[in-house]
Amino acid sequence: MTMKTTLASLLATVMSAPLMAATCNVDLEGNDAMQFNKTSIAVPASCKQFTVKLKHVGRLPKPAMGHNWVLTKAADAQATANDGIPAGPDKAYVKPGDARVIAHTKLIGGGESDVVSFDVSKLKAGDSYAWFCSFPGHSTVMKGTLALSK
Repeated sequence: MTMKTTLASLLATVMSAPLMAATCNVDLEGNDAMQFNKTSIAVPASCKQFTVKLKHVGRLPKPAMGHNWVLTKAADAQATANDGIPAGPDKAYVKPGDARVIAHTKLIGGGESDVVSFDVSKLKAGDSYAWFCSFPGHSTVMKGTLALSK
């Protein structure tokens, strides 16, 4: 095989290979030790929707060690968590109609999971976003950052 033939074959293979699609979802786990398995999430700007799949890998029930995932701008995170506590577990400790909340899952207990998707157009390049568990007392340790990436 000549160098030209080898090069042409290689080029044909590369050109016919599917382009790598952006990963428009993330799997996230919370446990009975009040920990998430990630501390940051990158959302590709090319995604139209982004999906968070939350799984509680612990065993404790929702009233004792419930977890959820709440996304806000970083500057709004603590106030949003505080304002969600009076909403109670039936509303996933998220104040109903809170415009600061970009997306959130329901509250889940050990062995349960939930999924939430949101429009990536709600995110702006250069803005800082935070996510957290809004179960009372959890947001100080169960939190992370989210960024819009290229």
